[in-house]
Order: sequence, then C-alpha cells, then structure tokens
Amino acid sequence: MTDNEHRNLKPLAALIFSSRWLQLPLYLGLIAAQVVYVVLFVRELIHLIGGATVLNEQHIMLAVLGLIDVVMISNLLMMVIVGGYETFVSRLRLQNHPDQPEWLNHVNATVLKVKLAMAIIGISSIHLLKTFIAIGTLGEDDVNYTEAGVMWQTIIHIVFILSAVGIAYTEYLLNLATRHSQESTEPDRPH
Repeated sequence: MTDNEHRNLKPLAALIFSSRWLQLPLYLGLIAAQVVYVVLFVRELIHLIGGATVLNEQHIMLAVLGLIDVVMISNLLMMVIVGGYETFVSRLRLQNHPDQPEWLNHVNATVLKVKLAMAIIGISSIHLLKTFIAIGTLGEDDVNYTEAGVMWQTIIHIVFILSAVGIAYTEYLLNLATRHSQESTEPDRPH
C-alpha cells in the first residue's frame, strides 16, 4: 500500500489497519526470549563439556537431548517471529537475499500453522524421548517419571499429533475446495 493509498483510507479503517503495529513489541519480546535460550544453550553445553569425562552415556544422551530441545524451541521461536511478522505486521522485503529462508517465499497463516504444529510435535517427541531414557535413572519423587506422568505425556503427545493431522487435513480440504471453485469459474476452452 502506497502512502497515497494509506491516506485515502477512512480514519477507522486506517486505525484498524495501523493497529497491526501493536504486535511489534510482542515480536521484540520473542527476540529477547531467543536470547535467553541462547544463554541456556551455552550454559548446558558448558555443563556437558565439563562433565564429559565423568558423566555416563545415559546422562550425556539426556544432556544432548536437552540441547536439541533448546534448538527446536529456538527454531519454533524463529518461525513465529519471522513468519508472524511477515504475515501479520509487515513485509520483510528479503527478495534475493542469500540467507532468506526458503519457506518465507510462500508463508501465510496456513503454512505457519502447519509448521508450528510440526515443530510442537518435534519438541514433544524430544521431551517424551527424554522421559523414556531418564525414567530408570531418576527417583520416583518426580511426577514426570511416574507411570501416570509418562501416560499423560504420551497422551498429550498423541493429541499434538492428532491436532497436526487435523490442521493439515483441514488445509487440504480448503485447498481442494479453492481449486474446485477456480476450475468451475474458468471459461470453457475450445478443444
């Protein structure tokens, strides 16, 4: 939208349209959260390196899964920050930038929902794997490692998977309906 077009908006429409900028502090806050995750990653990495000679294989595996978990959450944050800003606030105008993520070319609310659902499933998978590995080494006093805790983590993971399948199926149906309506409105071509 050019400045001239923006000026021609009615005041209420201009206010509503401009209100998208209220999301900017939210995205800046997520960038600050990203910094916190970088600090957490470095702290855990130092702990892992420092304990490399004294930790057993199971503890090392749990520490590495913890690092992977931090990276996956960080990736989720980046998808929300970059994709959300691009979709809901303003274009980033990164065309022809060598570091532009491939998925950003076709990002919209639908693509973002599916990508976020898949990222959440990945994070949940890492947490569940950590639970299965740690269950034999940690005491019974931690609720996550009781039989009921493991059962609830598994149920929640399955709900995440079913939700992602539901989102993907809904998007498939919407795309199918859109394609069908476009085909029905196209003029018949002579053979």
